[in-house]
Amino acid sequence: MGDQTPAARPGTAGGHGSIHGAGGHGVFRGAEGHEAVHGAHGHGTVHGRGVAPGGGPEGEHDARQPYNPTYDPLVHPTPGHGQQYSPTYWIDTAGTPPQDDGPIDSDRDVDVAIIGSGFTGLSTAIALAQEHGIRAVVLEANRVAWGCTTRNGGQAQCASGRLKRSEWIARWGLDTALALHAECVDAMDYFRAQIADIDCDAQPGGHLYIAHRPQRMPVLEKEAKLLRETFHYDAQILDADTLRGQYIDDHEAAGAMHEPEGIGVHPAKLAFGYVRKARALGVKIHPASPVLSWERQGEGVNERHLLRTPGGVVRARAVGVATGGYTSQTLNPQLKDRIMPILANSIVTRPLAPAEIEANGLRTFQIITDTRVLRHYYRVLPDGRLQIGTRSAIIGSDATAPRHLDLVRAGLARKFPGLRDVDIDYYWWGWVDVSHDMMPRIVQPDPHSAFYYALGYGGNGVSYSAQAGRRLAQHIAGKTADVPKLPIFEGALPYPDFAGLFNARWLAPFRRLGQWGLYHWYHLKDERL
Repeated sequence: MGDQTPAARPGTAGGHGSIHGAGGHGVFRGAEGHEAVHGAHGHGTVHGRGVAPGGGPEGEHDARQPYNPTYDPLVHPTPGHGQQYSPTYWIDTAGTPPQDDGPIDSDRDVDVAIIGSGFTGLSTAIALAQEHGIRAVVLEANRVAWGCTTRNGGQAQCASGRLKRSEWIARWGLDTALALHAECVDAMDYFRAQIADIDCDAQPGGHLYIAHRPQRMPVLEKEAKLLRETFHYDAQILDADTLRGQYIDDHEAAGAMHEPEGIGVHPAKLAFGYVRKARALGVKIHPASPVLSWERQGEGVNERHLLRTPGGVVRARAVGVATGGYTSQTLNPQLKDRIMPILANSIVTRPLAPAEIEANGLRTFQIITDTRVLRHYYRVLPDGRLQIGTRSAIIGSDATAPRHLDLVRAGLARKFPGLRDVDIDYYWWGWVDVSHDMMPRIVQPDPHSAFYYALGYGGNGVSYSAQAGRRLAQHIAGKTADVPKLPIFEGALPYPDFAGLFNARWLAPFRRLGQWGLYHWYHLKDERL
């Protein structure tokens, strides 16, 4: 199999409160002890552990607000002001958050301001300092790496956006598709280099793309053949017996495509490593500093962007936006209605004993996704836990409804029946930034203004965000000649589209109604058709 089996690294039984049973629920408490989820059909309690208010040497100033589990980027004007972290497994096991530079507390002039301190914002700041000698100021509304970065599944894939290589060819032609693939391969190499000196529990070995129904195998076989013969990328097909006997005994699996590129990481440890690296390079990182308003003054060399925060106005010559699924509608007019935030759920089990790991056929640490449109993503963690995630609520105010936990638990039970009643130690959700054409943009939307953004990864940003930050830094530094001529680096994010026929801003108010309909249609496609 080429990787260490989970049975070789056993976990220990947890002695803390958990969600019990297949229909189990719990009351999840963040660092301030407030209830994030009210129980559904069972018993048990999960407490957020190890997340102290503020945290880190500069932490006292951060504890302004408790974590808001119902935050919605299409509803709330900002992501908050110094909110606590979501009570995730990643935050609970990452150690003390690193030192930061405190909130903005006065007006100041800077060359470059980066809005957002997640993977993309930190990677941009690192690249600006390392490659261009520019020391940016990073503004974060809440805690450092508070949003997508510490709520994902930690899957680093050789991808950018949600489209397959065959879909690239259909949309842009073979030459562009080959160039995009080369960009993704380069991105994985760059990502490996960036994490080489960061202890982020890296689990290399590849990516398993599992056919959750027999009807999906011909699609995978065709895609794997294309990857091998056209893209010279060694994707291999595994039949069900090989997959379940040598890799993972997913009871839904009819086979899989194995990709050579794929790394599991601990997102919070990685983000905290980025923070330390950035600050060592002279980058200033200011949490609890949401941008409340953004005014542009002047033109050309006299242009300034006035970013008003609770503690003062930051006057920047250039601004990079890296806010992911937490991009507010009011942040900048050129961002309004450009991103569709999608909510995803994730659970992490208690540590499994070696006998349980063996009995359930958890034989690989590789990252895994299935072929559903409403996909499941899962893997075995280094401490013997199983993490699995899938889609969640449509609106933030519904995020705490027990049925969303039931949905992800049902997925776990279908795939691994022996874990149907396993205790769940962690449950959280977070917003994913999905573009309306399923591909990201790393661009300067207005050539007459020093405003740039990197957004729209669609759930494939763990690794590509490092490359996106590097490309965004090239844009900001005026090194556009170094940026490949590819669609993801040219043109603004599109407005919502109607059935792939046209894009129009007037469709934006109807997006969530459309999402509700699509979720029902996708469920039929995934499970019945």
